[in-house]
Amino acid sequence: MFGIGMPEMIVILIIVLIIFGAGKLPEIGSGLGRGIKNFKKAAQGIDEIEVTPEKKEEDKKKIEDKA
Repeated sequence: MFGIGMPEMIVILIIVLIIFGAGKLPEIGSGLGRGIKNFKKAAQGIDEIEVTPEKKEEDKKKIEDKA
């Protein structure tokens, strides 16, 4: 994996633990996971937010009555 073995990964994890502390690691991990998930969705072209508003039943009835 890019020339990074187990000893190097352990050293990197220890440095990250020292810099951010044990309390922040779950937040960093969840943020990283959400970022990867959103990137995969964007790469697949799946739209998460629908921008066109849905018409309510009352609005549909008003439009039908006018026609």
